[in-house]
Amino acid sequence: MDLKLIKNLISMISDSDVNEVTIEEGEFKIKIKKQPEIQAAREQVFYAPPAQSAPVAVAQAAPVASTSAPAAQAEAPKAASGLTIKSPIVGTFYSKPSPDAAPFVKVGDIVKKGQVLCIIEAMKIMNEIESEHDGKITQILVQDAQPVEFDQPLFTIENV
Repeated sequence: MDLKLIKNLISMISDSDVNEVTIEEGEFKIKIKKQPEIQAAREQVFYAPPAQSAPVAVAQAAPVASTSAPAAQAEAPKAASGLTIKSPIVGTFYSKPSPDAAPFVKVGDIVKKGQVLCIIEAMKIMNEIESEHDGKITQILVQDAQPVEFDQPLFTIENV
């Protein structure tokens, strides 16, 4: 393999969505890897808020037992009603399809199963997050353009 061909391969890979290529030709072996995107993904995970411990994407919220701590008492009313929609992936939360568009949902909106609630961008791919239940949006727990972690609560929905 000549140097010109290797340079062309590197150029093509850097301009594409491919992150890694391995080529073997006889005893010659070359492996080309894109590092910036991998590093960006690691930084996104590093700076994202810590994950919640529940392993289910959508779970029935349980009432929180009251304790003497004021912070725990303040959280009890929030967790007591309805279903929690959680992030299925790590990424960036977007409440609207474009910066100048209206949000997908607002607090008080009635949603149907399959309706898009938000977008989570992961590695430059826009993933639409859909409601798994019919109900009324009671809380939006994440700010627009905020990084989210896997299984992080995004919305609470009350059955109607």
